[in-house]
Amino acid sequence: MSMLTPPGMGGKYRITGDRYPRMRRPRRRGRLITLIVAAAAALSLAGWGTLQLIDVFTGNGPKKSAKVATAAGAGDQKPDCKVTKAPKAPVTAVPAKNLPKPAKVMVNVYNATARGGLAKTTADELKKRGFDVGKVGNAPAAYNNKVTGTGILLGPPQATRGGFTVLGTQLAGTEQKVDARKTGDIDLILGNDFKALSTQKDAAEALDALVHPSKAPSGKC
Repeated sequence: MSMLTPPGMGGKYRITGDRYPRMRRPRRRGRLITLIVAAAAALSLAGWGTLQLIDVFTGNGPKKSAKVATAAGAGDQKPDCKVTKAPKAPVTAVPAKNLPKPAKVMVNVYNATARGGLAKTTADELKKRGFDVGKVGNAPAAYNNKVTGTGILLGPPQATRGGFTVLGTQLAGTEQKVDARKTGDIDLILGNDFKALSTQKDAAEALDALVHPSKAPSGKC
C-alpha cells in the first residue's frame, strides 16, 4: 500500500505512486467569453463618454445645436410682424418734383393688335384719368402685329425725364423707346399681351408713390 493511501482504504480506492494527484477545476469557457464582452462594452462606453465631453467643451452639444437650428429657422422676425409692400415704380427713375401732371402729357394711342376698337376704349379711359389724348388709330406698319408685350411707349428723348414715368403708371410692363421727333407727345402702342389699363386705384397708388416717395419698409414692428 502506498503512503498516499489513507488508512482504512484499499482495493479500488488505493492510490499508487509517491505523488498526490493534481486537482484542477474544469475550465469555464462561458465565463471567459462573458468577461471579454463586458470589457468591450466598457471600452465602448468610455469612448462615447469621451466624445460627449469633447462636444460639451467645444460647444457642439445636442442642446446647443438644437437652439442654433431653431434660431436660424425662426430668424429675427416676430410672428405678428407685417411688412407692407410699396407699389411698383416705373423703370424710369425721375425726381418727384420733375414729374409732369397727367394733363401735361399728350398721348397718341395706337392699336398694334388684330382686336378692333382697342385704341379708342383705351384712349377714352386715359382721357378720364386726366391725360391729354392726341391721335387714336391703328399702329404704323413698323409695329402693326409686331408688338408681343403689353405695349410700347415711344417718344422724344425728353419723355424719359418724366412723361414715360407718369404714363407708365397706367400700364405695367411697357417697353420704352425714343425717336427723333421734335414734338413732346408720346405714342402708346398696344401690344398682343395687352388686356386693359391698370386699375385707377393701382395707377393712382403708383403715381402717388412717385410724387410722395416713402421710406422703404424696415421689416421691424
